[in-house]
Amino acid sequence: MNAYVGTPTSRVDGRAKVTGAAKYAGEFPADRLLHGFVVEATIPRGRIARLDSSAALQVEGVLDVLTHANRPPLADSDESWKDEVAPDGSPFRPLYDDTIKFNGQPIALVVAGDWETAKFAATLVRVEYEQHGFATDLEGERSNAAEKDKPHKPRGDAAAALAEADVRHEADYVIPTEHHNPMELYATTAVWDSSGKLTIYDKTQGVQNVHKFLCGVFDKMPDDIRVVSPYVGGAFGSGLRPQYQVVLATLGALALKRSVRVVLTRQQMYGLGYRPMTIERVGLGAMSDGTLDAVTHEAIAVTSRYEDFARNDTGWAEQLYKSPNSRFSHKLVHLDVSTPCDMRAPGAASGVCALECAMDELAVALKLDAVELRLKCYSDRDQSENLPYTSKQLRECYARGADAFGWSRRNPAPRSIRDGKDLVGWGMATGVWEALQMPVAVRIVLTSNGHAEVSCAASDIGTGTYTIVAQVAADALGLPIENISVRLADSSLPQAPVEGGSWMAASSAHAVLAAAEEVRKELLGLAGKIPGSPLAGAELADTVLIDGSIAGASDTSRAVSIADAMRHGGVERIEKEKLNQFGQDKKHARNTHSAVFAEVKVDEELGVIRVTRVVSAVAAGRILNTKTGRSQIMGSVVWGIGMALHEETVMDHRFGRIMNANIAEYHIPVNADVHDIDVIFVDEPDNRINKLGIKGLGEIGIVGVPAAIANAVYHATGKRIRRFPITLDKLLD
Repeated sequence: MNAYVGTPTSRVDGRAKVTGAAKYAGEFPADRLLHGFVVEATIPRGRIARLDSSAALQVEGVLDVLTHANRPPLADSDESWKDEVAPDGSPFRPLYDDTIKFNGQPIALVVAGDWETAKFAATLVRVEYEQHGFATDLEGERSNAAEKDKPHKPRGDAAAALAEADVRHEADYVIPTEHHNPMELYATTAVWDSSGKLTIYDKTQGVQNVHKFLCGVFDKMPDDIRVVSPYVGGAFGSGLRPQYQVVLATLGALALKRSVRVVLTRQQMYGLGYRPMTIERVGLGAMSDGTLDAVTHEAIAVTSRYEDFARNDTGWAEQLYKSPNSRFSHKLVHLDVSTPCDMRAPGAASGVCALECAMDELAVALKLDAVELRLKCYSDRDQSENLPYTSKQLRECYARGADAFGWSRRNPAPRSIRDGKDLVGWGMATGVWEALQMPVAVRIVLTSNGHAEVSCAASDIGTGTYTIVAQVAADALGLPIENISVRLADSSLPQAPVEGGSWMAASSAHAVLAAAEEVRKELLGLAGKIPGSPLAGAELADTVLIDGSIAGASDTSRAVSIADAMRHGGVERIEKEKLNQFGQDKKHARNTHSAVFAEVKVDEELGVIRVTRVVSAVAAGRILNTKTGRSQIMGSVVWGIGMALHEETVMDHRFGRIMNANIAEYHIPVNADVHDIDVIFVDEPDNRINKLGIKGLGEIGIVGVPAAIANAVYHATGKRIRRFPITLDKLLD
């Protein structure tokens, strides 16, 4: 019998995706389908003084233009508009009233028989505004920053310790606004039923979150709406909250009593969430031997006027480096922009970037090797709560990563290594993320022919949840993986949270185990009643499901086939559903860790930077699937290259308008930018965190990568760039 967990198993949904059988939110068919196109505001703050849709309505094929003045009813209370991951504040409500909160805000929906007609008619909608004063510049409004979060309590007297340190480093690191650019555009197909019920095919990371949200916004009963999202073409945080197109498509369907599809353009998606621009001020004070005496980290971040979006940028040093004195602060500047959202490793990707650049600068000032400094300051406890870790193999990450990279051969002097006309730089950084777990329910239906269907409302955003669930179920039920079918991302299925935070693999896997145990319990009852059964009187704990049978754990020859047990019991199917919840362990900290090593080559004359090698050594508990897991880390590294060298949303603050809302001018890494990436999984047994010892992989792979590249650029050129992305103009300035 194959054991699938821990092996390089190919994606069970791979064939559907490469053959086009997999359908995405904007592809589901519907009878008499209509198409909506969004009209956007062209000012950042004010109100609509007049909106004239008469010319658009005269276009053949246009059925309606929905605005705040003629839309179906929407909920009035903030609570009705809050989804399960909404920040503090008053959520944005599309087409609610005449108020303009940000440039690019949806202000009308043109509905027509086809998308091209709707798009053309949208250009004919005439809008006059009453414009109000606005601000979109974080650095210009920095003095208006207000304290939002204190993610970690201060320890000691960090200010005094920093002032008295033998070696002190303080600097601002600026992380720009970065926008999601998933392959799949945001889309919703709202299918109208003659009974008035709606099936919503939506691009989302949480179908039950969207379901509850829509029921609240439109005052519907749970049975009136079903939300489905079987495949998602990339999301990584952008789909945690319901995006505005799902409201508009639903509005259109309710208004016209027809099915309506709304697909946003690439440019319109820049009106959705984003990684907020932050100014990260880091202070490090060290003794002359390299041990830290003080750490301070202040983040000043963008948010909208109407919501307080904040993530944990600061405090990661508490989990990584020993220091008796620390102080952390997170401040927000409210601007006339849309609310930011989670973007792969929110908080950590930005905050650890600044921290790890600062650690490199401290190593240079101390004339210490970058790895040596980190080992001198290594912490075996989360200092914020003074807790040990369930497991922490970060030292082994440093060792394995450095060995694979060849770090011992590094000449620490900047500009000391050349390859023809290129300056060569080597840099490294540490990564850290949380190992989170959430309640998830799974239903297993086992039939007597040895086939099992596993169902759960969890989403698969492309990270491999279908495959992980199938692997765990195959092992737990003792069946070939080909005998497992998986249903996900339907709001009518058993409970699941949004897929984010790297928690879904561990959470769903243990829900599968819990449901499989219930199946095994019923099978044992059936098998034990067979005359002369080898399992008569056996205890559940002494049995396993293996090779299509229920058998003794210590002697698998004592077995009854699943088919025989069900046939003798007169049962054609066994259906079991179980909600798995994790116990609260307040005695341990739970994290994943990594050590990232990067090589860059910089053209000395042109300033062009190439990342030629990256080694990422990751400690993340037990790896469920080494094939898809490696792919996760490689994808994260590519994104880290983008953070370091490419990605930046450019705002013209005179107009409060994004100037590069496309993937021609918003630069992301392409094949030519990506060279050798080596992923090392460090063995990290963890019998405390959960039964299988699983930690998530989704986010840890990006954390530390931008800093490792920035540190390599310094080593190559001798020039320290603290404002990201690192572009050739900054190097040549």
